[in-house]
Amino acid sequence: MAIGDVEAVEAVPDTYYVDTGMYDTEGYGAVYVIDADRPALVETGIGADREHVLDAIEAAGLAPEEIEVIAVTHVHLDHAGGAGFLAADCPNASVYVHGIGAPHLVDPTRLWEGTKAAVGGQIEYYVEPRPVPKERVVELEDGDEIDLGDRRLCAHHAPGHAPHQVVFHQPGADAVFVGDAAGLYVPERDVAYPTSPPPNFDLAAAIEDTETIAGLDPETLLYTHFGPAGGDGGSDPGVLLSAYAERLRGWVDRVERAHDELGDADAVVERFLDETDLAEVWGEKKTRYEMALNVRGVLRFLGR
Repeated sequence: MAIGDVEAVEAVPDTYYVDTGMYDTEGYGAVYVIDADRPALVETGIGADREHVLDAIEAAGLAPEEIEVIAVTHVHLDHAGGAGFLAADCPNASVYVHGIGAPHLVDPTRLWEGTKAAVGGQIEYYVEPRPVPKERVVELEDGDEIDLGDRRLCAHHAPGHAPHQVVFHQPGADAVFVGDAAGLYVPERDVAYPTSPPPNFDLAAAIEDTETIAGLDPETLLYTHFGPAGGDGGSDPGVLLSAYAERLRGWVDRVERAHDELGDADAVVERFLDETDLAEVWGEKKTRYEMALNVRGVLRFLGR
């Protein structure tokens, strides 16, 4: 799948996803289009890639004016940075987000400044987010449902990655839009890699999030990073989730031990860059940014 390509999710009817080309990297960022009675987007991309999202709406046989729901799992800009732009492009859509994150979509000033501080040089790929009109924001809490007419999305709070994160369960299709609660999925390897960015990563809560998703007994996991996993003949979601939880525990332990030995965050980043083979998938530049972000998130969690 190349940047800009749109594919149907085979196991989930009338659902499509587009490779948005996030960070100029294939197979990293997805936005989903649901052709329901009330058509919906799940996630928005970072804003700079919104033309690919509009193309995906068209590929699904819809017009932007028909989109009624824009649902974001959380307000980190790789998931919600395009919300204000797409709200303007889709004038009949309401934007659904956890209540903790809602103020940051209405006024993204602090979110933008925090993102610049967190992602460093990676900010070159972003565009400053556009505010979403307050009257078009719908605040979600754990257990709330988004009515799409012929189906529904049930929000479940998943705060381990960020306190404003939810996952969306579509019961009729046994599918869950997992945001970052189940890691970063690499389809070529059928593995989910850890994501642990600052400032709010919490290991215990992140493990609980995997248990929350597993408790929904999904047949398909719909990753923002990247694409569907499971479904007919695919990997078992329960196995993916349990393996991710173990990998996440191991990741935090390895970062802690490396920092105990080296005493410097940059040195820890360099050690893991020497060990990882993810550059084969995402390229060296994106892998370096990803590693630095995730190491620093763990060190902040550990109070280092």
